[in-house]
Amino acid sequence: MKILIALQDCDIRMRDIQIKEAEGPKKIHRLKEKLAAVEDQLKEESNRLEAYTRERRQAEQEIEEIENRLKKADIKLSNIKSNKEYQAALKEIDDLKRGKSLLEDRAIDIMEQMEALEANYATSREKIEETRQQFELDHNEILKILKALNQDLDKIEKKRIRFSQAVDPDLLKRYDSLRTHKGGIGVSPVIKGVCQTCHLDIPPQEFNELVRGDKLMTCPNCTRIIYWGDDERYKNNRVASQP
Repeated sequence: MKILIALQDCDIRMRDIQIKEAEGPKKIHRLKEKLAAVEDQLKEESNRLEAYTRERRQAEQEIEEIENRLKKADIKLSNIKSNKEYQAALKEIDDLKRGKSLLEDRAIDIMEQMEALEANYATSREKIEETRQQFELDHNEILKILKALNQDLDKIEKKRIRFSQAVDPDLLKRYDSLRTHKGGIGVSPVIKGVCQTCHLDIPPQEFNELVRGDKLMTCPNCTRIIYWGDDERYKNNRVASQP
């Protein structure tokens, strides 16, 4: 029974390690998603800055074109003879000045938005550098943990082989079947008359037989192999023991 308990202890520890190992890639994936989100934000801000820069240049170019047209209109105005042409030229100049004013207002608005965006962009660049550094630290730490878990798993697997070789083949087959169909637990201690896995009472007569330890017994409720948990022979029976 001691070997069977130690065998199960191996299986439980192997299962726990495998659960932790499965979490490793998930954690790395979450780290990558976090980094990608910050990178996407930085890229979006960069694209907006480029768009504003193009728009500002376009506005400045249009303002320059209007200024050139105003110069030509002023020259034209000085050479006009008729009042009708003069009034038309004045209207053209007013329209050009109004358009120029609107463009100048737009250029100022773009500059203000660019200043705010450039401040955010600078903050985002600092943030992404911090995020990348933290990603590398966390990623390396996860890989380090996974490596250690894999080494522990390898050691326990070797111990499990030794334990399983020391168990009667029919009992081992029975234990493995129980473990497969009972949530990974095939052997359960009984303490104060209660199975510690299904948490139901063992009938008094069966519990007395269990205490005597004359035969292999199973829980009448969950059918797992049971042993008396208060028996000094089985206390602290960990994987460190050898078969």
